[in-house]
Amino acid sequence: MDSITGYGSSDDERPHKVKSINVAPQTTSLLLQERTRVIGHEKQDDIQKPIQGPINPFQIKRNVERNMMSGHIEQTQMDKHLFDKLQHSYQELGYTLDPEAQNEQQFVGNVELALKNQGKLVTDLKITKKKRLDKGQLEGDWMGPWAGYEGDQKPEARTDEYTPLPAIAVEHTIEITPDVAEKTQFHGTHELDYLGRSFMHPPVDVDVNLFSEQGPDNCFTPKRLIHTWQGHTKGVNVIRFIPKTAHLLLSGSLDNKIKLWDVYRDRQNIRTYMGHNKAVKDVNFGTTGEQFLSVGFDRYIKEWDTETGQVKFRTQTKKLPYCGVYHPSLEKQHIMLVGCEDRKIYQYDTRSGEVVQEYAQHAGGVRSITFLEGGRRFVSTSDDKTLRAWEFDIPVVIKYASDNELSSMPAVTLSHDRQWLICQTLNNEIVTFSANDKFKMNRKKTFRGHLVAGYTCQPGISPDNRFVMSGDSQGMMWFWDWKTAKMSKKFEAHSNVVTSCLWHPHETSKVATCSWDGTIKYSI
Repeated sequence: MDSITGYGSSDDERPHKVKSINVAPQTTSLLLQERTRVIGHEKQDDIQKPIQGPINPFQIKRNVERNMMSGHIEQTQMDKHLFDKLQHSYQELGYTLDPEAQNEQQFVGNVELALKNQGKLVTDLKITKKKRLDKGQLEGDWMGPWAGYEGDQKPEARTDEYTPLPAIAVEHTIEITPDVAEKTQFHGTHELDYLGRSFMHPPVDVDVNLFSEQGPDNCFTPKRLIHTWQGHTKGVNVIRFIPKTAHLLLSGSLDNKIKLWDVYRDRQNIRTYMGHNKAVKDVNFGTTGEQFLSVGFDRYIKEWDTETGQVKFRTQTKKLPYCGVYHPSLEKQHIMLVGCEDRKIYQYDTRSGEVVQEYAQHAGGVRSITFLEGGRRFVSTSDDKTLRAWEFDIPVVIKYASDNELSSMPAVTLSHDRQWLICQTLNNEIVTFSANDKFKMNRKKTFRGHLVAGYTCQPGISPDNRFVMSGDSQGMMWFWDWKTAKMSKKFEAHSNVVTSCLWHPHETSKVATCSWDGTIKYSI
């Protein structure tokens, strides 16, 4: 740098003074200060000094001196017998000794009572029980367990006379509707044919084997309407095929009547059963089809003889019954289960007419009951949006199925291979549960597209488990493919809500549907 400063031009004789320029970068003394800073440990006395200076009034100190959510706990040592003695004294007398006080005569609680008792604790005081008065003689004034104690003041006897309240004029009177007379009507010409057989005998001159246990192997969706049953004056709530042969069809309606229809011969109304004074909610055949039960909005449960129409059993529940089923075993046809509005399932024995068992685990009204494994177990659905599995005759839930996305499942159908439960939900979906021990929901078998919110639409399934079907609130019939869960077909079936649909167990494409328009239709 000095050589640059002293450098001059050779042309100029006088030497020029050149101003020195420092081209080195400017450095601060922070680095030097860090290097020369001495770091030392603070003394213990300085750390324990209280904070000095004014306290910030806007600063909120939370959990400053807390070691738990409700405050601060300090550890101490105390004899367990002494602790129990002080705690018992405080609970019984309202005062006790202060465990932190050095003076033994310092109390916590009701100090006045402590001074009155001379500071005695509950273990030091002798509490004497009051003596019971004489119970008296049976012939005289016998008091028995109502006798008082010594020192109690007797209440003064009332001398005023009792004056009855004036009668209140009732403007409206409630009339109880009497029960409807139980009767039946046969609509045919002859109850027996030339061989002495009634309509209960299945036809043998049809091209379908109605006695086969296996259904058709290849089913397909119906294409046209072949018959319409008309006879109900109001909407039809439920329809059921007679077990095994399915040559008869039973229907329960809002017009308080139950009708039995012929499926194969002339397809006419065979018999009408009248015994409810309000709408019929549900009907179900027994295992043999010789009897069926009905539940109605009049809270009556009745068992009918299918052939004669005679009422064999009747009872009335306290709450509205929603559904009823028979036990599937032939030896237990006297057992029926009824799900009611009061969140219970009642097990009736028709021989004695009494309730022999109650299943009370649901949090809402029981909407459906389905037997599994030959009657060893059954599942029930309720308004509490759950599916519960039970061991028969044991009122303990063995399996509980619920999901946040599930809605109430008012209708359940068991597949023909008895492996799946097809459940109609009120959020416009049909969900599927396995019918084995796990009762797990198969999310791949969820069928959507129809509108059933607010209505109980019974779903159905084909005998070969190829198609799932259901009606909706707009009178449409929907068919889905079981493997892909995609819609296969839909068509307009009724002019009102389709409440139930049944696939004939021995036919490839015959489907019966009922609706609130008062008709039952048969399509092929």
